[in-house]
Amino acid sequence: MPNQVPPQASPPRALRWAVAGSVIVMIAAGGLFYYASKMAAAKRQTNHDEVTVTIHPHSCEPNALTVPAGRAGFRIVNRSDRAVEWEILDGVLVLEERENIAPGLSQVINANLLPGDYAITCGLLSNPRGTLHVTPTAASDAAAKAMPSMVAFVGPLSEFRVYLSTQSTALIKAVTALEQAIEAGDLSQAQALYVPARAAYQRVAPAAQRLAELDNSINARADYFEKREQDPDFVGFHRIEYALFQQRNLDGLVPVAQRLVADVTTLKQQLMAQSLPPEQLVSILVRNLNTLGDVRASSGEEERYSHTDLNGFAANLFATRKVVDLLRPLLTKSAADLLPTIDSAIAALDAQLNGFKVNDGYASYDTLSADQRKQIADKAKVLADALDGIDPALGLSGL
Repeated sequence: MPNQVPPQASPPRALRWAVAGSVIVMIAAGGLFYYASKMAAAKRQTNHDEVTVTIHPHSCEPNALTVPAGRAGFRIVNRSDRAVEWEILDGVLVLEERENIAPGLSQVINANLLPGDYAITCGLLSNPRGTLHVTPTAASDAAAKAMPSMVAFVGPLSEFRVYLSTQSTALIKAVTALEQAIEAGDLSQAQALYVPARAAYQRVAPAAQRLAELDNSINARADYFEKREQDPDFVGFHRIEYALFQQRNLDGLVPVAQRLVADVTTLKQQLMAQSLPPEQLVSILVRNLNTLGDVRASSGEEERYSHTDLNGFAANLFATRKVVDLLRPLLTKSAADLLPTIDSAIAALDAQLNGFKVNDGYASYDTLSADQRKQIADKAKVLADALDGIDPALGLSGL
């Protein structure tokens, strides 16, 4: 009888499952690798498209830039020994900015730029300005032709102008009272009056921060000056705050307070003289809230001597709510589904701030934990993201 080859036993079921599982894992790994490669390539492309600006102690490289119209990214690398800010300016008006870039770190500014010539500020406020040339593209030409009629925005812009006039008048009155207390040598009264004066400024801050030189005189922090608090160019609110709450001394403060009165008076005049395009009505709020979320809430550097940051945050939210209410009729017609998201984000930030109310004001910011500060920052950024949807919904984001 011929020899028969015995039949081979089929592999155990567990082994078959193991082999199948290995194949699935290999396929999944391949897919993940492909996805990761695509993401990395996209990231490299994004980084490649970014314009890198390096800030040195007394210069920027490069200090003359050219980019095409549309969305542009600028990575600002701080190689100096102090925190700095970087701004894109259209004449006296700030288009985009990034504040408090720490030494040794970098931050990105994303801007939607129209064709034209702009200025850039670099490092210390005393440094010379640079130039930014934005060239036209086919997309920017088409966007200019497709802009919606401005008639619908006349009402909201006029009402916002009334708001700025009223709030600027209140600011002048509050700063004048503060100056009078300083002139009278009353430290405790001056400390008490600093808070409402500062809140009054923050209610117009989104618009005021468009006026670069004037805002730097009113609102610049000590970091942006070569000699910090001892620099003779360090004036405005934070110079007064430093004297009132850090030094607790009014010596030499009267001229600073008098200049602040003059500056906020000029601020009202310039706010009334400058026209605000409809596409900037919301963007100034978004920029203000992003700064709040990215820098001010987490660091507590805005009111580092008085720790009255929460009063300013609430004032910023007051301005945001005002603009949303002015645009509500237009949004109801064009983007009714967007309003609940915006209103929910406003309510969430408002509730978060209200949790720290103490009598007629707010708790000292240095008593908040890192987690509590992060919650405020996160809610500010959620609100900024929600507001960012308004311009596309109203046809104002052509580029």
